[in-house]
Amino acid sequence: MFSNCELIGDKGCISVDYQSDLFNQSQIKLSVPHRKNQQVRTELSKVKQRKRKRIETLFSQLKGQFSMNTNFAKTFGGLAARILAKITALTMIQYLNLFVFNRNINNI
Repeated sequence: MFSNCELIGDKGCISVDYQSDLFNQSQIKLSVPHRKNQQVRTELSKVKQRKRKRIETLFSQLKGQFSMNTNFAKTFGGLAARILAKITALTMIQYLNLFVFNRNINNI
């Protein structure tokens, strides 16, 4: 497992108890963006914001254009094959965009 690292979460991972348990058990620091109504505000750095945006874009693409949230698999092997095929297709598209077509990696 992971230890001595930092994770960037979303606004749903804001529980102080959860963050402290994660740090105490595995020395994992959880960075989350602040909510509008939060009293103690901690800002994410620009680098972390860009990384988080890229991950959110990727999840959105997997969900929307690859229908990742729809599951018709009957077995775990079928589900694993379906997920692997979709991630492989997305990775291939990103590779082609970046190295063959000289386009933005996010164009699908």
